[in-house]
Amino acid sequence: FLAVFQGYSAGIIPVVGYHFGARNRDELTSLLKKRIVLLAVINVLLFGITEACAEIFAGIFVGYDKEGIARYGAMRGTMSSFKGEVTGSDKHYSFSITDPSESGHLHLFESAIDLLSYASMELLDGRNWKKDSMLSLAGVSGAKNGRVVPVALKQYLEDHPRIHTLHLHLDNDEVGRAAAIRIWEGLEGKYTVFNEPADEGCKDMNDQLKKQLGINNNRREVHER
Repeated sequence: FLAVFQGYSAGIIPVVGYHFGARNRDELTSLLKKRIVLLAVINVLLFGITEACAEIFAGIFVGYDKEGIARYGAMRGTMSSFKGEVTGSDKHYSFSITDPSESGHLHLFESAIDLLSYASMELLDGRNWKKDSMLSLAGVSGAKNGRVVPVALKQYLEDHPRIHTLHLHLDNDEVGRAAAIRIWEGLEGKYTVFNEPADEGCKDMNDQLKKQLGINNNRREVHER
């Protein structure tokens, strides 16, 4: 939206310069009034467009490297289940919340929404949701063969060598279960791994949170690839 105002400002400069040089004060006053009205109208229109298109507008969950530089952005719709990634995102640095005391425990999720849903349930149940680290894997593969460790997890373990225990909270579907097995096999003998999916009848941690809060799951799924 900033580009709209920058373009307008750049375009009006010659006009203002001409009338200023010609000392046309009445015309300058008229231009100022028109500019105020026009910018107000544009602001209202842009706000209206944003509200009307809220389904495809998204919150962004940012992942940082160990130097604190933003390297990844996961987008999630505010009024629908729209999902996507910011162009140029590096999945090695997915969204995470790191325990400052480094307890050695890391909880894994398929998405940032599941991560935050789990943290919310910990808070609602009166537990300290900050006591362990949490990492979104930014999705998992549906492949059933091979000991594949997701790149986000591999990078996080390299950056946080004190991690010794993993808690898998992946989706209750074929893809999630297969990914949990591959992660366990890929890290066997190196880390203690617990498989802790959502409760029976819930697809993921977000579904479990909504069930706990009595919220119906009736949003449309919209994906960007």
